[in-house]
Amino acid sequence: MELSKGVIEVYQAMDQSVSGLLEQCFQRIHHGIRKRGLLMANTELKKIKSSKRFRIKRILPLTPGWKGASILLAIATLCIYCVQAYFLMESRGIGDVLMGTFLSLLVIVLITGVFAGILHLAKRMPSRYVWIALASLCLLVICFIGAMPLGFVIALMAIVAITVLGALLYRWITGKYREAKLISKITTGVVGAAALCFIGISMYWLLDNGNPELAKPYTLKEMKPADRYQTTMGNPAQPGTGKVKMLTYGSADTYRKVFNQNGSLVTKPVNGSAFVDNWSSLRTKTFGFGPDRMPLNGLVWYPEGDGPFPLIVTVHGNHIATDYSDPGYEYLGELLASRGYIFVSIDENFLNISPYDDLLIINALANENPARGWLMLEHLKEWKAWNNTKGNPFFGKVDMSRIALIGHSRGGEAITVAAAYNKLTAYPEDANIAFDYNFGIRSIISIAGTDGQYKPAGQPTPLKDLNYLALQGAHDMDVNSFSTANQYSRIGFSQGSDYFKASVYIYGANHGQFNTVWGRKDSIGLNNKLFNTAQLIPQKEQLQASKVLISSFLDATLKGESEYRSIFQDIGYAREWLPDTMYIGNYMDSHTTLISRFDEDIDPGTTTLPGGRLVGEHLKKWKEEKVEMKFAPDLYSAVHLDWDQANTTGIPTYTVVMPDHGLHVEDNSSIVFAMADRDDQKEASGKEALTDISIKVEDKSGNVATVPLSSEAFLLPMFESRTVKSPFTSFVPTKEPVFQNFAFRMADLKKSNPNFHPEQLSKFSFVFDKTKKGSVLITDIGIRSDAGQTNL
Repeated sequence: MELSKGVIEVYQAMDQSVSGLLEQCFQRIHHGIRKRGLLMANTELKKIKSSKRFRIKRILPLTPGWKGASILLAIATLCIYCVQAYFLMESRGIGDVLMGTFLSLLVIVLITGVFAGILHLAKRMPSRYVWIALASLCLLVICFIGAMPLGFVIALMAIVAITVLGALLYRWITGKYREAKLISKITTGVVGAAALCFIGISMYWLLDNGNPELAKPYTLKEMKPADRYQTTMGNPAQPGTGKVKMLTYGSADTYRKVFNQNGSLVTKPVNGSAFVDNWSSLRTKTFGFGPDRMPLNGLVWYPEGDGPFPLIVTVHGNHIATDYSDPGYEYLGELLASRGYIFVSIDENFLNISPYDDLLIINALANENPARGWLMLEHLKEWKAWNNTKGNPFFGKVDMSRIALIGHSRGGEAITVAAAYNKLTAYPEDANIAFDYNFGIRSIISIAGTDGQYKPAGQPTPLKDLNYLALQGAHDMDVNSFSTANQYSRIGFSQGSDYFKASVYIYGANHGQFNTVWGRKDSIGLNNKLFNTAQLIPQKEQLQASKVLISSFLDATLKGESEYRSIFQDIGYAREWLPDTMYIGNYMDSHTTLISRFDEDIDPGTTTLPGGRLVGEHLKKWKEEKVEMKFAPDLYSAVHLDWDQANTTGIPTYTVVMPDHGLHVEDNSSIVFAMADRDDQKEASGKEALTDISIKVEDKSGNVATVPLSSEAFLLPMFESRTVKSPFTSFVPTKEPVFQNFAFRMADLKKSNPNFHPEQLSKFSFVFDKTKKGSVLITDIGIRSDAGQTNL
């Protein structure tokens, strides 16, 4: 074995240019075997391996195969990366594109060269190929970083395929196979053809938009029949009768002329140095200012008339900094202004990612989330001043007691930061910076928002006494998981207040189509080619859903048109206006007394409201846990219940025993809770996939009333969103539990048993008697008073 290894090593070390040395080596090996035996031959071989001439050949240039692989891999990677570089910096001039591409290439080549040099010490592969392969891996991962770990796998596959093809082509072109045996030529041809076919198929796969089929077995109109929803409400997405006007405002000589037109209002820049880190000199050169002179720029749509009108301030999220995002909400501005709102889309593009200024990500702007929220409050300071300044176009026209904030993506987190800062006395990260805002922010709307990227003083951003709406697309390919469910869970209400919170999960909606600038592409350039964008609902439909839900929410919370609250209690009330896709809605209001939300302790037998008890019977699984979404456990809790009627002798039941005090129940009260299907193996294929159970109530006299869950609504299964193209769908999670709210009025329960007395309610139960087996999560169990009801 040692002799064989030595011969192979000699073969690998030599090329055609040193055939004389090769001949000499084998003569000495043969002589050793014939004259002195195997042991002496090994000794001769070791002498050869340690000789100066042998060491020289170990560091000779690339053999032809490696050379061909290196050349083709370098060319292919360079072409792919140049395309991606164009997408990363297409909104800049050609000079910036060329310079940015060159500098990023130079940095990556130098860094990978260091690693190649280290690996060369092991002499496992030609160092130049290793260098090129490492640089190619880095560059290709950048090109396909949008869906990790798939992007890394795609990069590795590309390198292997191109390496094989390049090596074979080079050896064939240089005649290395002329003297080879027929079987070697056939094998080489087959391997080369396979590599070429693989590359061709991969390119076709990459350029294709995916599978356009989007199965929607539980559409809104299918699940919410028209005869259940009689209403006199007007279409909230219908433009109003008001004439819409438009103007802009900005800091003097700001980097965008649109904010310095004739008639534009002039603002003073603000010092945001304390709210960001790592603002580079390149960023200063690009935008013309540093963090100490952040501009206050905005696009305004407003109604003609005296007012005062509610004020809506909207902020975009993270996108290419020089591909401006703020115009992408014009569709909301036109609609809401016609319906009697002042709508502002503010400019925070200078806080966004800028591959040129950030040297890709090597010198990126850091910790800018606080600045995004703080700037919104600085804009509100300007609006307050204008509202009080005679001669200003907005003098006396702004109702500063009725303000709503809307945020998209990172903007969805910025609005929570602004709402929290609005009530603070000082900046949590530096108490020397005093706050004195206290604006009349009543409502916030998070569109595909992030959460937890910034934690003031290391704590989740606190939210209390606000109306809140979260919109999330099931096919979001940027904020892949429903992260604003965390925000929803954190919002609390003071006793006696009148607020509500709601969320709507929209099947077929992505991240970008809420903004007309971003569109169907949730990533940058070639990253988008990993995703199944063909299955998205049309942007027109996604914008329509946004307009219906946002307009309804604002009318309900800022104008007091409480009938629109019913849309969030039961989305069926919007069935005639929303696109007919699938939705999961959740709702909770300040008129609800929570009995259990499962985060008060580790005892599964106690309720959040002191004095109550929780009892499970014949359940396969019963535990309280953090809700696990697509990528990580979230910050809120629920009870996890599994049942299987085939493996138990009794009926699986989960019972809430009411506390003896702290609750007032009457005929118009409702039992409310949020439930999510947790069975991620279930195939959504029809009514058989819908979970149904019984809701049973009992009074102190033992009178029982029972209704099926389906009398309110079936529990929808997890929506499957195959965002990555086949066959790599499983590389990213496709399902997550999304909570659906249910409410059962005592008056309706009493209809099933007139002897039942709601005011004497002693306990109620979830009885798993209809669907034979299943898995659910339940949270936010409570009693809602009639003050929270909307009668239509």
